[in-house]
Amino acid sequence: MKTEFNLWEINRALLLEYFEHYSLDQLNKIPKGFNNNLIWNIGHVIVVQQALLYNSSNLSGYISDSLVNSYKPGTFPTGKTNQAEVDELKELLISLFEKTKTDYSNQVFNSFAPRKTLLGLNMDSVEDAIIFNNYHEALHLGALMAIKKFV
Repeated sequence: MKTEFNLWEINRALLLEYFEHYSLDQLNKIPKGFNNNLIWNIGHVIVVQQALLYNSSNLSGYISDSLVNSYKPGTFPTGKTNQAEVDELKELLISLFEKTKTDYSNQVFNSFAPRKTLLGLNMDSVEDAIIFNNYHEALHLGALMAIKKFV
């Protein structure tokens, strides 16, 4: 899993750069033709990662229900994300990666409920979920790259 964790860390570092290069207004802007914004995509990958690995392993994870409800699949931005929440997401982006890596090393994920993704991929283990998570985060990085051209 060394390669998977390396890839995940690289992706999270790329996502972190959006906090450094874009203002609060830019993070919140939904360009014409899009249904979400930069900050929603970042919040979404955080929430989905927690669900894919922790919820599927019957663990509670490390994020609030409020964040889950704002960024889970099927949601869209409903208003402007404030600076406090942006700061929280920025911190979670890296800290949750580190916590998950530690939890994996400590074999916290000792049970996993197999599931099928919306794409039809069977995930039978936490390792499958980590691989799928990297794919999912890369999709959203691509969305961020498209959105940034219009903010």
